[in-house]
Amino acid sequence: MSILGTPRPTTPATSAGPAAPTFSGNRALMLEEPLVFELGDSSTSGVDLEAVPAHASRLAELERSAPIGLPGLSEGETVRHYTRLSRQNYGIDLGLFPLGSCTMKHNPRLNEKLARLPGFADIHPLQPQDTVQGALELIHRLAHWLTTLTAMPAVAMAPKAGAHGELCGMLAIRAAHEARGDARQVVLVPESAHGTNPATAAFCGYAVESIPADARGRVDLAALAARLGPDVAAVMITNPNTCGLFEPDMRRIADAVHAAGGYVYCDGANFNAIVGRVRPGDLGVDAMHINLHKTFSTPHGGGGPGSGPVVFSAALAPFAPLPFVVEKDGRFHLVEEETADAEDHGRSFGRMAAFHGQMGMFVRALAYMMSHGADGLRQVAEDAVLNANYVLRGLADVMTAPFAASGPCMHEALFDDRFLEGTGVTTLDFAKALVDEGYHPMTMYFPLVVHGAMLVEPTETESKARLDAFIATMRDLAAAAKAGDVARFRAAPRFAPRARLDETRAARQPVLAWTPPRSPQSEAA
Repeated sequence: MSILGTPRPTTPATSAGPAAPTFSGNRALMLEEPLVFELGDSSTSGVDLEAVPAHASRLAELERSAPIGLPGLSEGETVRHYTRLSRQNYGIDLGLFPLGSCTMKHNPRLNEKLARLPGFADIHPLQPQDTVQGALELIHRLAHWLTTLTAMPAVAMAPKAGAHGELCGMLAIRAAHEARGDARQVVLVPESAHGTNPATAAFCGYAVESIPADARGRVDLAALAARLGPDVAAVMITNPNTCGLFEPDMRRIADAVHAAGGYVYCDGANFNAIVGRVRPGDLGVDAMHINLHKTFSTPHGGGGPGSGPVVFSAALAPFAPLPFVVEKDGRFHLVEEETADAEDHGRSFGRMAAFHGQMGMFVRALAYMMSHGADGLRQVAEDAVLNANYVLRGLADVMTAPFAASGPCMHEALFDDRFLEGTGVTTLDFAKALVDEGYHPMTMYFPLVVHGAMLVEPTETESKARLDAFIATMRDLAAAAKAGDVARFRAAPRFAPRARLDETRAARQPVLAWTPPRSPQSEAA
């Protein structure tokens, strides 16, 4: 049996009895797919390779002495295998993707076309700078867009993802404190911040202390003010926060932190809700990473490393990492060494990576920005917020929204599990039933400040008709739960390629590698 889980019976159940599996395991065009190791044969090869005489090998003692154990398939078999697997995947190209706090945005095909242009797709990081002037100019222009949209004077383009960007910002904060001989030891993280924030602070050697949220789902200002002191290096805050709410007191928070000698790190994962409307630099932010895949449409990963540029205030700009692109006399240069001028990264904490960022992501992000323009990016944020509030109000009478009384949400609508009390249905059951309705589940059990949380983020690209269909589905599920149709939820998903997995066991006893089944002879031995 495949380690992917238990295959679903493929003949529908009838009144005469339970479903019976078909001979092939297939269900019409939804094909049962073994692992590539189970399909292939390690004794065969999908390509013809010319034999190399032993005396001609240049590998010496590094030459392989035993078969590598990779499955051999023909080109056609390989294409079919991965195409069949792709049919079992759900993505933004198939339907609404409500996964909250992750912003599964539409990736315009124009971006993909431009990212594949020669001069962007086939350059090498070790090419002479004179041969990549266009690429350096694109990086420089993208950096200008990012600093303009955030009102921050400097940006580091090297970080490869959001968490990598967090690390970059916190290393700059640590370098700034060390430069003035101020060895601070504590970072404050509100409960409504992203989960990677405390991990990043701890990785940088800081003790992490939590700041509670108030009844409105925002940072408790009194608790924050009471904890600020000479040992606090920074506050890591997410705005808009993970409850889908804007922190209206951000300026007051920043002023208090600065007065205590600390810095403000803002998690910019939710920047897509405010881009074009609010500039973090105006709110007193000192460092903020920007997830290009969340705000500017680049794919998660993008076929390789992601991209999480970090913008810096004037106070932290000298400590930003190397390298960075500068323009001089109409030419673009990659500055890779520290300079004596402290205002020109003279106190940089060093490098985040061997090479400067991820070119494919940069091209896609700039294409998105230039396609929309400043006014269009503002509309992107407004439409994202409008769609989330439409979902929130469309479900508020049948589901429970913990902060509905606090005013409009931002780009994501948050619900809890109070409406399921007494039904025997859990948040997990509800999400699994959503799979049977043709949707990817929303984010479950996060943020942690809300019991049984269900976080829905429709993004700006969904039409009213698609939102109405999703809302109708959610309302139907809520009604079924309250009507006592527990079996519908406990059995879900019924129509997915795999039955519900034991998620506790999967987390505690993960199977990370395929091992071939033991033969009867080996079992006997």
